[in-house]
Amino acid sequence: MLKDFVMRYEKIEPRLAKLAEENIPEAFTVFSLPVKIRKHLRTSNLCERINREIARRTRVIRIFPNEASCLRIVSAILMEVDKEWISGKKFFIEN
Repeated sequence: MLKDFVMRYEKIEPRLAKLAEENIPEAFTVFSLPVKIRKHLRTSNLCERINREIARRTRVIRIFPNEASCLRIVSAILMEVDKEWISGKKFFIEN
């Protein structure tokens, strides 16, 4: 089906055909994940929650001495979120 689309638009819209051929398979990778995980990825709520958590924790510090210190705190927050994601403690509460 993707090949048909690419062949159809290759001559009239080569950029679209190239973009589709390179990116559509990656975009559908989400469907290879378990339904339990896909359910949480269908909205941007997860990203918004992570951004709120980063804002909450960095607001306390107010001014970072340098870029590296900011990167360290944000990386630590993201690693914590990753541990919670993998362990299933926070994100996979059964409905």
